Amino acid sequence: MLRDAEPQPVRLSQYRPPDWLVDTVHLDIRLHHSATRVIARLAMRPNPEGREGSPIVLDGDELVLKSLALDGVPLAGTSYAATPSSLTIFAPPQQPVTVEIETLLAPSANTKLMGLYRSSGTYCTQCEAEGFRRITYFPDRPDVLAVYTTRIEAERDEAPVLLGNGNKVESGPIEGTTRHFAIWHDPWPKPCYLFALVGGKLERVADSFTTATGKVVELGIYVEPGKSGRAGYAMDALKRSMRWDEEAFGCEYDLDVFNIVAVADFNMGAMENKGLNVFNDKYVLASPETATDADYANIEAIIAHEYFHNWTGNRITCRDWFQLCLKEGLTVFRDQEFSSDQRSRPVKRIADVRLLKSHQFAEDAGPLAHPVRPNTYREINNFYTATVYEKGAEVVRMLKTVLGAEGFHAGMDLYFDRHDGDAATVEDFLACFADANGVDLEQFALWYSQSGTPELRAETYWNEAARTLRLDVEQRLPLTPGQTDKQPMLIPLALGLVGPDGADLPLTLDDGSNAERGVLLLRQPKQSFVFPDLPHRPVASLNRGFAAPVKLSSNLTTDDLVFLARNDADPFNRFDAVQTIALTHLVTATQALREGEAAPSPAPLVEALGATLGNGALDPAFIAQVLALPSESDIAREIGRDVDPDAIHSTRRLLRRTLGEALRPALEAAYSHAAPAGGYSPDAASAGRRALRNTALDLLAATGTSADIGRALTHFDAADNMTDRFAALSVLAHAAPPDREAALAAFYDRFRDDPLVIDKWFALQAQISEPGTLERVRALTEHPAFAMSNPNRVRSLIGSFASANQTQFNRPDGAGYEFVAETVLTLDGINPQVAARLLAAFKSWRALEAGRAGRAQSALRRVAETPGLSPDVSDIVGRALD
Repeated sequence: MLRDAEPQPVRLSQYRPPDWLVDTVHLDIRLHHSATRVIARLAMRPNPEGREGSPIVLDGDELVLKSLALDGVPLAGTSYAATPSSLTIFAPPQQPVTVEIETLLAPSANTKLMGLYRSSGTYCTQCEAEGFRRITYFPDRPDVLAVYTTRIEAERDEAPVLLGNGNKVESGPIEGTTRHFAIWHDPWPKPCYLFALVGGKLERVADSFTTATGKVVELGIYVEPGKSGRAGYAMDALKRSMRWDEEAFGCEYDLDVFNIVAVADFNMGAMENKGLNVFNDKYVLASPETATDADYANIEAIIAHEYFHNWTGNRITCRDWFQLCLKEGLTVFRDQEFSSDQRSRPVKRIADVRLLKSHQFAEDAGPLAHPVRPNTYREINNFYTATVYEKGAEVVRMLKTVLGAEGFHAGMDLYFDRHDGDAATVEDFLACFADANGVDLEQFALWYSQSGTPELRAETYWNEAARTLRLDVEQRLPLTPGQTDKQPMLIPLALGLVGPDGADLPLTLDDGSNAERGVLLLRQPKQSFVFPDLPHRPVASLNRGFAAPVKLSSNLTTDDLVFLARNDADPFNRFDAVQTIALTHLVTATQALREGEAAPSPAPLVEALGATLGNGALDPAFIAQVLALPSESDIAREIGRDVDPDAIHSTRRLLRRTLGEALRPALEAAYSHAAPAGGYSPDAASAGRRALRNTALDLLAATGTSADIGRALTHFDAADNMTDRFAALSVLAHAAPPDREAALAAFYDRFRDDPLVIDKWFALQAQISEPGTLERVRALTEHPAFAMSNPNRVRSLIGSFASANQTQFNRPDGAGYEFVAETVLTLDGINPQVAARLLAAFKSWRALEAGRAGRAQSALRRVAETPGLSPDVSDIVGRALD
């Protein structure tokens, strides 16, 4: 049955160039909260690559057309057709023409937060992916690039600050009125999704940056009045990003000004509009009192990400939305590299892989699986996914692993030279690396077209008499929606052979060749490699640095893993050895619990963690990562089918208590000695010490003793920064129900006027794994501080419940599913994008045990059968049920 408003599939194979191009866009936007007038003058011409004699067809979305003219002459009604979603001029002259369109908008009524909207008194735009069509009729596709000039007009008192793309060329009062104007010109051709304007009462934090060639760029960060004191770290991160991009990639900034605006109501994290980045304020505002170390790290990374888009996304954009990974995956890779250079590379890599496994691997394993470059979509907003972003970044990282650092940068240099000003494709991107290095990347390109997480089985066999080690590797690609015929992938397997003394042995193969840069290239379903002339049996350290985003299994013994945890020169694999021991124990113990059998001993894990805690040479931030057990969703993903979230939770809680007791002396020492000296600083070293101290606090509190809970209470009361205060509050919320409510109340009273901090308060309560949490969350939706119209608040409360509370979202009675389904249906009429992202919490429902799976399916069917669903929600629920 075709659902109401369900869009038809868009297919990559059906791409064709636009029939008309736009050279320049002149916009005159007269802001008013309920009646904004937009006059657009489009200089258009027939595309030589388009269809000859074509009409002009422009996209719209809920638009009201007020007037239309062609070359200055108003058009008769018979010469065009206009609806809220499209405008067609039937028989335009096949020559350059100027189309003038006047539309009327109501920004205050725009709860979708797409196009032009007004939030908390500030006018703002969000045009990616298809929001510009909510401002004026336009060929709203990324391969139509134009030069924009924008005149913005508003009441001086309502919007004293008027910002647009590019450089400001003129501003001033409008004589005889209470209004004023500003004109902004962007000389760089861009697609319409990069258009932006902002108008409102905002404070400016000003600075400047001198580029490598001596150009001085004015920098501005605009925030709500009274919050400018919390934008300093964001400004510092911006300047470091600009310098790093020059040094690492040779990318210099190209305008006279660069502005960032922080807004409270925003569907995304941030948006890279040319010269005018718009940010969710949670990724700009920070102070020690209100922001955690994780917040500071996120601000640094996301400021960098959006700035790096200036070249990978703006100067070189996407030909079509199927190529979204071309800008997002590449730019995520770039921001990961930036953060790695600014902080600890091993710790950053561990954090990135944790995110990849928890979000993208789960996506790959469920009904919403899709390739890094999809070949079809119904609603493009639903493809801003972990697969496009995080797996897309991993594919770029693999390309660097395959080619080496020099070869990779030669390819990037050619990409910038060859495609500056283009709307490019994945094929264009890969061709630059192939041409720069003289290699064939056809098999590597499968990473963009084949969905699913490849599975590698690696087995080592030691021949003591011959003193050889044979490595057998088999790759398998699981079936995924729409893909039942998979081809072998080109997989770079980074490895080391660790001798008994902990030192790496030479990687010489039996044919006399070396594994260049410690990497084997897997191309066949099965391959074997023999390493000769080894003095002793080594232990294979496989997929070092997580060089390939694969699910790896091996015949390494538990003793081998403990050995690697103590000795591996690769920090990631030292961490991963401990995680593998922990995950194996948790899976086995969960199955034993369900079957009424005795749980295995965690002695090997205790040994590995004890050795890590006792190694004074290790980075405290690294030790904290090692101590963090696999999450409940990690365990569920490893089990794979017939998943019982309650059993997983019980098993993990028991292991945490066991570890807290077994490692008590070392944990107490870490807690005592890891506190940073002096006042709060967000630098990586200080953050690492706090991370270790708070992780030790958490594991000790898991024992439940009065002394350990008392330590957490004291930590909460004595904290002089948000990192320590919120860490202690989290411990109390999960481990100390008798002390929880007073601490939560004290936290709320202290921060009731700070929305970003109260978001944390909402999220923490939604994550409590207790039967009463659903009713708590329901009650919190009636809290005066909760608003369904605020995306941050919805994500904090309901999003956290659905994605981070495995036991209560997956309640056996199905009440958690019904609650989220109800919320999705309510929210769909307000903000469909946020509603669809909430619904994605059902992505793993088929892996659950039969009772829960049936109730999850019923909740999804209830959503699917509701008339009038938005395309966003209809698409997600349809794919989840297919």
